[in-house]
Amino acid sequence: MLPFAAGVGVYEWSSHLTPDYNVGLFGVHGLDTYDLKARMGTALLGLALVQLGLALWMYGLVPGTGHASRPVRTSHRIIGLVAFLLSLPIAFHCITAYGFETSDTRVTIHCITGCVLYAMFVTKVVVVRSKRLPGWALPVAGSALICGIALMWYTAALWVLNGDTVPGLS
Repeated sequence: MLPFAAGVGVYEWSSHLTPDYNVGLFGVHGLDTYDLKARMGTALLGLALVQLGLALWMYGLVPGTGHASRPVRTSHRIIGLVAFLLSLPIAFHCITAYGFETSDTRVTIHCITGCVLYAMFVTKVVVVRSKRLPGWALPVAGSALICGIALMWYTAALWVLNGDTVPGLS
């Protein structure tokens, strides 16, 4: 129920707010925010991929490494927190500057995924804390979260870094 509430909350906030295209991000305004958010989004995707590598190591799925030690697990948690915190200013700017838009396919996919992404973050935390869920739930939740971050990156950061075009959505 909590993940659903998070996703719906982001949707409600972003769809009932009057967008302000002049909102800045860390002192950057206008079209320059696109480049800043694209770079921050790329860093977020990089952290998500590091998370994937650490998770595979913790599950003993990295050949030649065995199961991960406690510092790897701690690093995984810290990097996850940093990734979540990095996502917040990006999302805040998107929501306050643009709101929930459906102007074209790319933007619609980006907005829907943005709402679902925070439901995925909450799901991952709930699954991590639960002792009653099956063992496969955590890898599925983590994988879904990484896929959500990748789709957000594809529909926004790649679009900016690739000259306002992405394969399949141009």
